[in-house]
Amino acid sequence: MPLEAGLLEILACPACHAPLKEADAELICTGKECGLAYPVRDGIPVLLIDEARRPA
Repeated sequence: MPLEAGLLEILACPACHAPLKEADAELICTGKECGLAYPVRDGIPVLLIDEARRPA
């Protein structure tokens, strides 16, 4: 379920404050040093660093 475009524009990575991009059921940090992937559950972004997946 895609997020509203306006919502994605104002969301930022809680760890480094870089913009996020949508990919599958995750929001991926665009920061080169960070790259955390935050889950989206039932259409709601879970922007908790403890819930984020580290880049592979």
